[in-house]
Amino acid sequence: MALDIREQGLKKPVAVSEYLFRRLHEIGIRSVHGVPGDFNLVALDYIPKAGLKWVGSVNELNAAYAADGYARTKGISALVTTFGVGELSAINGLAGAYSEHIPVVHIVGCPSTISQRNGMLLHHTLGNGDFNVFANMSSQISCDIARLNKPAEIAEQIDHALRECWIRSRPVYIMLPTDMAEKKIEGARLDTAIDLTEPQNDQDREDYVVDVVLRYLHAAKCPIILVDACAIRHRVLQEVHDLVEKTQLPVFVTPMGKGAINESHPSYGGVYAGTGSHPDVCERVESADLVLSIGALKSDFNTTGFSYRTSQLNTIDFHSTHCTVRYSEYPGVTMRGVLRKVVERVDLSKLARPPSPEVVNEVAKNRDSSETITQAWFWPRIGEYLKENDIVVTETGTANFGIWETKFPRGVTGINQILWGSIGWSVGAAQGAALAAKDAGVDRRTVLFVGDGSFQLTAQEVSTMIRHNLKITIFLIYNDGFTIERFIHGMEAEYNDVARWNYTEVPTVFGGSEKQVRKLVIKTKEELEKLLVDKEFNEAGGLQFVELWMPKDDAPRALKITTEVAARNNARVE
Repeated sequence: MALDIREQGLKKPVAVSEYLFRRLHEIGIRSVHGVPGDFNLVALDYIPKAGLKWVGSVNELNAAYAADGYARTKGISALVTTFGVGELSAINGLAGAYSEHIPVVHIVGCPSTISQRNGMLLHHTLGNGDFNVFANMSSQISCDIARLNKPAEIAEQIDHALRECWIRSRPVYIMLPTDMAEKKIEGARLDTAIDLTEPQNDQDREDYVVDVVLRYLHAAKCPIILVDACAIRHRVLQEVHDLVEKTQLPVFVTPMGKGAINESHPSYGGVYAGTGSHPDVCERVESADLVLSIGALKSDFNTTGFSYRTSQLNTIDFHSTHCTVRYSEYPGVTMRGVLRKVVERVDLSKLARPPSPEVVNEVAKNRDSSETITQAWFWPRIGEYLKENDIVVTETGTANFGIWETKFPRGVTGINQILWGSIGWSVGAAQGAALAAKDAGVDRRTVLFVGDGSFQLTAQEVSTMIRHNLKITIFLIYNDGFTIERFIHGMEAEYNDVARWNYTEVPTVFGGSEKQVRKLVIKTKEELEKLLVDKEFNEAGGLQFVELWMPKDDAPRALKITTEVAARNNARVE
């Protein structure tokens, strides 16, 4: 076959698919989630050639959830689906990643450019000749759309999309036509790594903001630090840790910021979420005359129904796109550079350092005389079970709110989805997080807390956990249905019920042997106590599945408060 004249001038010809997957490897991805389909099959052949592993997900929605969890643990992730039916199945998971600032590279294998140009009546289409309709949908939940239709532009499009994904910490959408998958493009670009460094602030403007911040910080009598989700997502935790270490100021996290701070640090003061917080935390945060708020995402469930009692007049907000000092906004002055200089230039002799409230796992305080496992006792007790560097994944519902009562050991990564709140997300996210830890070559336990109702949506992901021999401990909270919905409305309503499964048999159905999976049913405090100190269980050598019985009408303290507010908001009329 004659060489395409457009390829004759290439120094290092490389197939588009190889270029794309080698770039994914370069930016830290080692496993690619997804489901095969006829429009992506040829491209998938290039995954192992680039040093990547194909995960082989059970469905596209679970794959998107898993890619989300992988990115939260490894930094960035990739997902491959097929055109139309596959990508739409994944779109809920990608919307969650967009909502929560998670960098996922979504690659969609699509019909050839010729088919698109001719408007052919192909399967997986709407039958109207519009091949951009799904990309247009995804444009609302992606920070960049790359349609790889022109060979001369493809390498630059890929590099730009991956940079945007990383810098902006949000999904990107790459549309790969079948006739472009093996088209040759310039591979010499691969000799130069993609520049993933963030744009620098204008130094004069940055210095001005730093001076303003320090002026208020030095004048404050009772300053505190409040760390939220975007401090994690936009990778400024080192700057935050340096700030805490140098100033020793009391530091609090929001529910979405759980795990951002070393909770063993003497300056750590607990979880602040407005009225859902412990009274001493509320008092300390709301009496502060200066709040250094880093990466705030003030959603309803993150703030217990917008119940913050802090004043903007006493707040300095640090964000990935701007900073706001009291009521003055500084667009384009991003938080990383400002935080670094605040750490460098803060004058400790001028700094007031109020004490932090003591944070402990209040196990004895919440233990009653019954053998029933209560939410109030369980979550502090889990704080004593967790180990340094664990990955803790909590599902929307009781787990997301209960974990507020758990003091983490050093190095624990907390993974939750409080803003998007898609039930079932956590099962896929736990698989992705555990795989990311395995890909990173580190020995970390992944511990998942999920309710029975949520688990039923995405139970198939246990199959992927078994397939990849992942070390995951699943605490399935069996409380007979959708608890968070029960507390919002319909405590006894039939629509909040779920079918009773033989939950511990799920791993067996999905091929888990007795050597691979340990299965337990725990109904009492005594049984749980014995399990949590069991040496083999704590070593977590493989998949462990614990069906944990809790009362149907019990919920964490913070969930009860939040759902009361949600119910009032839902019922509000003009």
